[in-house]
Amino acid sequence: MSNALQITNLTARLGDLEILKGIDLEVPFGEVHALMGPNGSGKSTLTHVLMGNSDYEAGGSALVGGIEVMGLPVHDRARAGLFEAFQYPTEIAGVSLDDLIEEMIDVSDDAVRARQRTVDAARLLDMDRFMARAINAGLSGGEKKRSEMFQLAVSAPKVAVLDEIDSGLDIDAVREVAAMVEALRSPTLGVLVITHYSRILGYMDPDRVHVMVDGRVVESGGPEVAERLEAEGYAARR
Repeated sequence: MSNALQITNLTARLGDLEILKGIDLEVPFGEVHALMGPNGSGKSTLTHVLMGNSDYEAGGSALVGGIEVMGLPVHDRARAGLFEAFQYPTEIAGVSLDDLIEEMIDVSDDAVRARQRTVDAARLLDMDRFMARAINAGLSGGEKKRSEMFQLAVSAPKVAVLDEIDSGLDIDAVREVAAMVEALRSPTLGVLVITHYSRILGYMDPDRVHVMVDGRVVESGGPEVAERLEAEGYAARR
């Protein structure tokens, strides 16, 4: 199976601070992988670098469906098939979710298919009641994550990086978001779920779990890795 995301020797500095120290990571098409790590391990920096945040001095390679995205502007990374769901989705006053989706359809390679994906995803995720509202305005944490999963389904990326999508959610919302991720599994999509805790993974079926500590991936394996982390914590891996 080919890789949706192939990261090789990815490094990142912020001024004199070295944050990513040579990340190697693969996410094949059709699989859901989890990246776990303590605060300060570099997980958020990884997402920023992948999406092209210019604050960082970055090196190495990141292939999205075989396309090198390092060095590309943000919009070209998105066109290559890279999608990020944010830990804290931003409210955008004056722009409705329907407006955003129409723009996504307009710039898609196949507007007919994109519109059908919109209809299907709106039904699956029960989104009709949110379409006329300003993006994320007045929504609960779970509703914001539902909106992002809807946008993911419509955009049909090759890679979805889900940055702490369980952050700030109650138990029911965590279970719901996990079910959405599983429902969006596809042989044309690779998913990287970034999280501190194994809680959300208990409601999912991750294919692989990677552990990041101090800017490096120090362990990879099956779901049992998350179970060991729950019992042992991160201290033994520092």
